[in-house]
Amino acid sequence: MKHDTKNILQLSICLQTFGFLFQLSAAAPIGICYGRVANNLPPPSDAVNLIKTNGISSVRLFNPDPESLKPFSGTGIQLTIGVPNEELPSIATSTATAAQEWLQSNIFAHVPADQIRYIVVGNEVFLKDPFYTPHVLPAISNIYEALKSIGLSEKIKISSAQAASILSNSYPPSSSYFDANILPDLNRLLQFLHDTSSPLMVNVYPYFSYINNREFVSLDSALFRPGNSLHDQDLVYDNLFDQTVDAFIYAMEREGYGEIPVVVTETGWPTAGGEAASGENALCYNGNVVKRGLDNVGTPKRPGIGVEVFLFDLFDEDEKKGNEFEKHFGIFGVNGVKAYDLNFQ
Repeated sequence: MKHDTKNILQLSICLQTFGFLFQLSAAAPIGICYGRVANNLPPPSDAVNLIKTNGISSVRLFNPDPESLKPFSGTGIQLTIGVPNEELPSIATSTATAAQEWLQSNIFAHVPADQIRYIVVGNEVFLKDPFYTPHVLPAISNIYEALKSIGLSEKIKISSAQAASILSNSYPPSSSYFDANILPDLNRLLQFLHDTSSPLMVNVYPYFSYINNREFVSLDSALFRPGNSLHDQDLVYDNLFDQTVDAFIYAMEREGYGEIPVVVTETGWPTAGGEAASGENALCYNGNVVKRGLDNVGTPKRPGIGVEVFLFDLFDEDEKKGNEFEKHFGIFGVNGVKAYDLNFQ
């Protein structure tokens, strides 16, 4: 691959933004999403070997597909497993006993419970898939009671992944607030998260913010490169990732839930198919996200508290719908070779 001088200099600046010495004992978990919307992926057993070889200890699967789950069994890799949106109505309208049977047949029959870190009940339902909104909290409640009945409710935490668009305002972070139309359901979710010491799960994509608002969002800010800083009250922001995470924290504070932790269940940068989509920029973005997590940098609002993240995505997904760049978030090629030299440790 050819690189011009400007790109090499920018990449060098990116990789020097944060030091290379990490306090690994206190590191925030760095995981990866294993999406499978593609027709050319290697067998799941090969994917699991690739994950192990690269020292990745945490993986998010978007649905409990037995073929994908079984190769993880006994590896010690911690799993975050999604309950697909279309499954929510049946789980919500059944009982805790039925939810326990669902967990057993769909998850625990294929991978031991001690490898399950989170169960994600629905993905981006509020606003993006609102038909399922009434079913989110009842489904969560039944799954929670099911886990409680078998002594796993403290070990396995439950949440629901949200799109950044549930924020009606996110700039500056201290002025953030949630969309009023979803507040009743969102507040019930926040109450559950508070009561069970579970995290708010959010999907954060500075790339989307950049390409949709180039007049107001700089590429430097999106890529953690030195540039204009944002002064918000007594805090200073030098990147869009921190701004977005803290926007959620401020918005939760506004609703009385400022202590709930935030887990970023998706974040990443495409290598092709769109403006500023390249391997250099993907390495710059994901490399800084990883280093900040390993070094427990945190955000201006919560300094020293590393943000747990799941990088998107393990492979490119050639059957994804939407813009072309949606297909090009893969960190690895289907042949197992890295698309760019990202280190997870």
